[in-house]
Amino acid sequence: MIHEVFSFLKDQLGQYLRQHDVLQEDRVVFREKDKAELSFANNAVTLLLINIEEENTLRPDAPYLQTRKDGTRVSVNPEIRLNLYILFVARFSDYGESLKYLSCIIRFFQSNRVFTHDTFPGLSENVDRLVMELVTLPFAAQNEIWNGLKAGYEPSALYKVKMVIFEDEEPESLATVSDLDLRIKGFTG
Repeated sequence: MIHEVFSFLKDQLGQYLRQHDVLQEDRVVFREKDKAELSFANNAVTLLLINIEEENTLRPDAPYLQTRKDGTRVSVNPEIRLNLYILFVARFSDYGESLKYLSCIIRFFQSNRVFTHDTFPGLSENVDRLVMELVTLPFAAQNEIWNGLKAGYEPSALYKVKMVIFEDEEPESLATVSDLDLRIKGFTG
């Protein structure tokens, strides 16, 4: 599902940038891997997953029980709600171009803070909705990220993408009271 979110955001941002750019080529890419070191594509916007965080605040009261629409109760592993931290890096030969594209990225996500199936039919059926939140890091945290990437700073914006939900695909049916009653009578009688 994470790859579907990345592909969707890449495609939507790419389409937006093509509409607002004189060149009609795709300038949004996934990160490149050059040998053992990370590198960013030149004259492009690169998406990079920085962190995954579990969202615990919306957990159900009984996380291992679920009632289906037909009224049957099943045992399931609780769903996992994830927030993805995605870094959008604008790397262009001309620093002014980098800033221009960074501004376009921020403008795009400001105009499209929530992605739903109603507004964006290309959103995967596996994803209910995405909410984009710009994250402002202190200088020390930014420094740690770029040091961890072993790369020099490039104009970039970090977004928290809420929520990608992973659900248990194989729930186990729970025994009903009448099933238990029959087993007990059969055992004792």
